[in-house]
Amino acid sequence: MAIEFSELKVGDQARVVSCDAEGGQQALRLMSMGVVPGTTLKVVRVAPLGDPIEIRVRGFHLSLRREEAKGIQVEHVG
Repeated sequence: MAIEFSELKVGDQARVVSCDAEGGQQALRLMSMGVVPGTTLKVVRVAPLGDPIEIRVRGFHLSLRREEAKGIQVEHVG
């Protein structure tokens, strides 16, 4: 069952189901950084105020603002 990326907690692992970020440029930018359907990611940490979120994807760390992550649908990997 797909959920919003923003619902993940620190330590959660998930697989990207879809990346339909608002605005074509945002989706292309995320895809160029490796956030594509089928990719597994892990939430490493969240800033004290909840923004940005640091994830580990394809062997590197990436920080995303919640606004940038809108439209990313994921499913838990367990």
